Amino acid sequence: MNISELINKYQSLGINSTIDFDKFNHISLVHHSTKIEGSTLTEIESQVLITEGLTPKGKPIHDSLMVTDHFAALKFIINAAKKMNPITNEFIQQINSLVVKNTAKTYYTPFGVIEASNGAFRKGNVTAGISYFPNFDKVERLTSELVNTINQEMKKELSLIEKINLSFSVHFNLVSIHPFYDGNGKTSRLLMNYIQAVYNLPLVIVHNESKVEYIKALVETRELNDIGIFHNFMFLEYTNLLNAEITKFETMNNKLPPTFNLLF
Repeated sequence: MNISELINKYQSLGINSTIDFDKFNHISLVHHSTKIEGSTLTEIESQVLITEGLTPKGKPIHDSLMVTDHFAALKFIINAAKKMNPITNEFIQQINSLVVKNTAKTYYTPFGVIEASNGAFRKGNVTAGISYFPNFDKVERLTSELVNTINQEMKKELSLIEKINLSFSVHFNLVSIHPFYDGNGKTSRLLMNYIQAVYNLPLVIVHNESKVEYIKALVETRELNDIGIFHNFMFLEYTNLLNAEITKFETMNNKLPPTFNLLF
């Protein structure tokens, strides 16, 4: 099945209306997004932390804070999508401030002290691996241009594929601007999820197991100036996610017994 058929089947099965499905899907999203950024928590540890507030033993408190911050930011964008909040620089900064609320650092620059936890744009230049990002003095302008483009595109009558591609392109472009000192990857993935939520689409998860391919797709897209590379990677992630969720849902339903017997 192609991506349109998978989404239609996913929605027709009513998977996201299943009891607690959204919660556990969101926990999985948070787990993989934070794992990509270095969290050591397992998915079960993330689940227990989010649902019961129990911090895993023997793990850095920073990693637990990363998970709880990300979950709070995810809840924020889902609620914002229900209200159709407009995308602005301030909206993106608010996502970032939530996602790094308890883990961000303080930066001392020639322009003053920057508290990254406030969602402030960076006032210094940054690199990540072999990637160099725009000079800090271009960040606000580039983010504003991205915001304007997003809003113009979202006013159009877009096809399903165009909506998906828009969310992927926004993800790529924001992380390539790298407007913040901390949390750029998580913020970019959440902004992608926000657009998907506005369009009532299943939320994409970039799985930690795909981290190498993910980074490679980002780098090659920049080097070759070909957004199709990143789109292809993301469509594969999306297809794998939808297939897995559909299979899991159908298997669960097929295994349900006609009656339930208590066993002692």
